[in-house]
Amino acid sequence: MNNMIAVIGAGQMGSGIVQVFATAGFRVSVYDISRKILDKSKIRIEHSLARLTEKGHLEEPAEVIINRIKFVEKMSDLSDSRIFIESAFENFDIKTNILYKLAQYLSKDSYVASNTSSLSITALSQMLPYPDKFIGFHFMNPPPIMQLVEVIRGYHTSDETYNYFWNLAKRLGKYPIYSKNAPGFVLNRVLIPMINEAIYALYENISTAEQIDEALKLGANHPMGPLALADLIGLDTVLAILKTLQKEMGERNKYKPCPLLEEYVEKGFLGRKSRKGFYEYTDISLVSRKVTGRDC
Repeated sequence: MNNMIAVIGAGQMGSGIVQVFATAGFRVSVYDISRKILDKSKIRIEHSLARLTEKGHLEEPAEVIINRIKFVEKMSDLSDSRIFIESAFENFDIKTNILYKLAQYLSKDSYVASNTSSLSITALSQMLPYPDKFIGFHFMNPPPIMQLVEVIRGYHTSDETYNYFWNLAKRLGKYPIYSKNAPGFVLNRVLIPMINEAIYALYENISTAEQIDEALKLGANHPMGPLALADLIGLDTVLAILKTLQKEMGERNKYKPCPLLEEYVEKGFLGRKSRKGFYEYTDISLVSRKVTGRDC
């Protein structure tokens, strides 16, 4: 298996995916258009590896893992790779534009995957010269910690490509599950409407953010409450997935984003990455906002 990986997108998810591959022994090139984003990605990975080192969860020194990663600002610098993982923001136009530009660096031996959490793999594959070598490879957030990877076949995805990525997930120490090419796939088809309903409960002043989260933690044995989880995912990403589900499923009411979610995103309250969502965040700890339903 080729040990050269390219990750396109150095945001929260992209950085985590880079770390997963580098920890598994792959050499990784991560591309983004902004040096600032790349520098932030490196700091994020270094901090994550430091925490894992403190807990004794790494088999190698963090420095060895970091040295397998190259941060690049030119897509052409990815041309030596055979496996490409697209991990840009959950927006169809953004992702198709990236895949269209990436096409010139691909060969018949290249594999391409998207880390999309809701968009059609078949539709995205139309941007590529070899759609049979394209697949959905959806990591959970945060990728270094979460075990699950959804492996999603598009209409053109070959058996060989599917088997390749299924085995790749196992090599990374992940647990792969199959999903057909349906809106939201498996996890987000179930999870995102639940999060949206929790936001509605907050919006309608049924309870506080803390109490809603405690209800799911203590009453349904969830390790994290839905509002804290939404902050971790990113409220803009939650909103984007809901809009995709609403559009693709043709059910405007069932997947209608809560107005509170839309208002938070409009104001830039995106969760942990903006240090403010349903809770406020510092560098080291979570600070409760005591948010009420319409308190924006």
